[in-house]
Amino acid sequence: MKKALIITGKRVQDHEFIYPFYRLQEAGFKVDVAIRGMETVQGDLGTKIVPTRDIAGIKEKDYDLLMIPGGAKALEYIRQDKEVLDFIADFNKAGKVIASVCHGSQLLISAKVVKGRKISGYYSIKDDINNAGATYVDGPAVVDKNIITSPHYKHLGDFMKETLKKYEELNK
Repeated sequence: MKKALIITGKRVQDHEFIYPFYRLQEAGFKVDVAIRGMETVQGDLGTKIVPTRDIAGIKEKDYDLLMIPGGAKALEYIRQDKEVLDFIADFNKAGKVIASVCHGSQLLISAKVVKGRKISGYYSIKDDINNAGATYVDGPAVVDKNIITSPHYKHLGDFMKETLKKYEELNK
């Protein structure tokens, strides 16, 4: 069975969690939601998000696809979690699909996986992306090897289409 992991926390951007969560299920993935301490949290708009597992102990080998929803406040804290950053670095090293939307690119920057890559993200982190050695691209779904990024939830349809297309391409 295909397995996806969504890493998130308090104040996630609701659309950027909900749409990928159900779209991945629709595509046949078992989807786990990892939140530090197994804490039930609320999105920025009030969506109740219940974790299925703790961030503690997550392993790259257990998942086929990683989804990182945005939310500036959520990512401000999650990007300080060394275990999350190590997980992302391992996932990238394994060449598995990493999909990130909006401020999710901050996790990619902190995990040091963007250098030399084309990366999108919310326009306010353009300088952060460029300063990390990547090239900022303002496009609905930017694909660079195994990483798919998008700047805004208004592009979730294109973003998820490209994410699933890349997954299928890498797992033929």
